[in-house]
Amino acid sequence: MLTRRQILISALAGLTGGTLLKKAEAASSKNQDHTHTAQSSKHQSSTHYGSVVTPNGSRLPYKMKNGVKEFHLIAEPVEREFAPGMTVKCWGYNGQTPGPTIEALEGDRVRILVTNKLPEHTSIHWHGIFLPNGMDGVGGLTQPQIKSGETYVYEFTLRQNGSFMYHPHADEMLQLAVGMMGFFIIHPKKLESPRIDRDFAIMLHEWAIHPGTYRPDPAVMLDFNMFTFNSKVFPAIDHLVVKTGDRVRLRFANLSMDEHPIHIHGHSFNVTATDGGKIAAPGQWPETTVLVPVGATRNVEFIADAPGDWALHCHKSHHTMNAMGHDIPNTLGANQKGLEDRIRKLIPGYMAMGQSGMAEHADHADHMPGPKNTLPMMMGKGPFGNIEMGGMFTVVKVRDNLSSYDQDPGWYKHPKGTVAYRLNSA
Repeated sequence: MLTRRQILISALAGLTGGTLLKKAEAASSKNQDHTHTAQSSKHQSSTHYGSVVTPNGSRLPYKMKNGVKEFHLIAEPVEREFAPGMTVKCWGYNGQTPGPTIEALEGDRVRILVTNKLPEHTSIHWHGIFLPNGMDGVGGLTQPQIKSGETYVYEFTLRQNGSFMYHPHADEMLQLAVGMMGFFIIHPKKLESPRIDRDFAIMLHEWAIHPGTYRPDPAVMLDFNMFTFNSKVFPAIDHLVVKTGDRVRLRFANLSMDEHPIHIHGHSFNVTATDGGKIAAPGQWPETTVLVPVGATRNVEFIADAPGDWALHCHKSHHTMNAMGHDIPNTLGANQKGLEDRIRKLIPGYMAMGQSGMAEHADHADHMPGPKNTLPMMMGKGPFGNIEMGGMFTVVKVRDNLSSYDQDPGWYKHPKGTVAYRLNSA
């Protein structure tokens, strides 16, 4: 039986050890130089930093300066390969669109230097973040515009946690249309319970890039033809690799001109947070499709309890296609016999399509060159043939045995008797 003296000594030792540990951690944090630029998707659920994976993206490094986390964003023209065969002249931050994800901790003091290397002025707004009015980044209202060649400093203390965004509030229609946006993720002070094993951030966007061109058209209101996750289209979008039993968080952000209903196969998720804050557990609701409105973020969480290759995509059908042409006549059911030969005399190599459906486009894309710098509507391939998708589509790969999150495990090997089969021949 422990005496009162032994209990007191034990408690004091624990307090002393805890104090020393906190001091050591603080000293380590103060002296740490976070200048790494590569994003690792390794399992890091025991730490605040490095826990969020931005597929096809990166994390913004910072340096500690007298207790302040200092980041540097550079607004500049960038080139982004949406997928092999299509490179787009965009604007973004630090050589990419969306810009690198900013991660910090609730309570942190942050200083963000913003340098403008664009041909026109800009500003930067911290979407959904509570801060002094003069740091809100609305050009002409809360600050002067940042002219070409200038650097502005934003500094504030983070008073909340959640999924937020950054983007310009200057010539907004153009600057958003050409890719200027990024995630700003603030982790809570305390490690979360239950623990999040895999945490992904996906920016939803849509573009008007006319066939044969390289620059997005900011004047288009509705007729967008390219739809992206983190400025990539399927099949160039990274797969989301998780282990069976993992608790997975998906953070979606939308600065496009359209709402996007994002649907997952094989699972349901709980909607757990918006950019307004975390939703208390009794108020969370289950969905298989979460609607992400314009100018908003949504967090969802689920347990990956079903092994397999599961689709994750926008459920607006046109948003899972590339290079959609909205002015082309409907030829479904139209008899084009004879017409094809007549048109070929004017346009050598012309092929009539669409009489019996659009799926044939996926096969013809392999041998029919289209306009330069323009992707075919459907271009993905899976273990059983064409995946007749493009645009906002990727695969959540859930595996029982996974040696590394950093390696794609390949296509799922289905247990015998678990794949749909043909009953009779056509």
